[in-house]
Amino acid sequence: MRAVCLLLLAALVPPGLSHRQDPFAWLYGPRSQGYHAGFLRADAAGGDCPDECDCPPTFPVAMYCDGRGLTAVPAIPSRMKYLYLQNNAIKAVPDSSLVNATNLVWLMMHHNLLTSDAIGEQAFSKMQDLERLYLQHNNLTRIPPSLPRSLRDLRLDHNRVDKVTSVELGGMDNLTILHLHDNAVTDMGTALKGLKSLILLDISGNKLKKIPEALPEYLHQLYVESNSIDSLPEDFLARFTQLQYIRMAHNQLTDKGIPPNTFNVSGLVELDLSFNKLERIPRVSTTLQHLYLQANQIKEFSLGSFCSAVDISNFSQLRTLRLDGNEISRQDIPSESALCLRQASTIEV
Repeated sequence: MRAVCLLLLAALVPPGLSHRQDPFAWLYGPRSQGYHAGFLRADAAGGDCPDECDCPPTFPVAMYCDGRGLTAVPAIPSRMKYLYLQNNAIKAVPDSSLVNATNLVWLMMHHNLLTSDAIGEQAFSKMQDLERLYLQHNNLTRIPPSLPRSLRDLRLDHNRVDKVTSVELGGMDNLTILHLHDNAVTDMGTALKGLKSLILLDISGNKLKKIPEALPEYLHQLYVESNSIDSLPEDFLARFTQLQYIRMAHNQLTDKGIPPNTFNVSGLVELDLSFNKLERIPRVSTTLQHLYLQANQIKEFSLGSFCSAVDISNFSQLRTLRLDGNEISRQDIPSESALCLRQASTIEV
């Protein structure tokens, strides 16, 4: 009898289903392509699942409402911890819409039509356990108010945010990831000062003319590509002991705007200064592994930018060096560079 049941179940599974997949996944369909079976909606304590969403019994604390053509936030059972509302046409989040969602840990609302004026002042404030909030690809002009201080991952990229203040981000001691790239921010003041746990900051594709003040000291990755930054502050990297990746491509940096030894700090792994206006190779630390300088106006190859002329044993650990699109050729690289750049596996000129 057991063998017959298994054969019947196997006959129900669509052909071509990989043995590595969940054998019951076909019942509720791909998460991003809607639902197939209403009978899978769970009705455990905490409220029924809305008709327009999926609440799989195998994962009763998750509610999948993505890609359903929704124009408003559906009713949310209080038991939910993971709510997927992305890829819809939701225009507003009034205070009342999330009042029952106090246990959420993840809230995905990217790729909707949200505007700042249509988000309630206290819309997100009740979710004291919320860790991930995805609001990218909307029409926001400012960071929503009263965000939970429990947030660890906040994504606001591809909106129209033009200003960031310390009021909006104040007290977010747990925030580790902040995506603000592809907005219209012109100045951040000291808004980032209180983000003590921040390790990744992406503010590329904005309208910044200078590096934000009071950057969190434990940053690991800093991305500021595609802005209008033409100079860096003195001792810019002096206090960043954890910073390993800096990307500043597509700015307006000049030799005059970079103080001596700005990048001669230990710990850096990758430095991207491509597509700027540099005429010389800046001095970098011997511990740097990847340096991108393509599409500048560099006219000479200075070995002293990589190695000490006094201590030849202190050679560079550089593995990648991009110098293509400048005003030098491979013939301009001195022969003794083989001693200094002995670790390099890629040098493009």
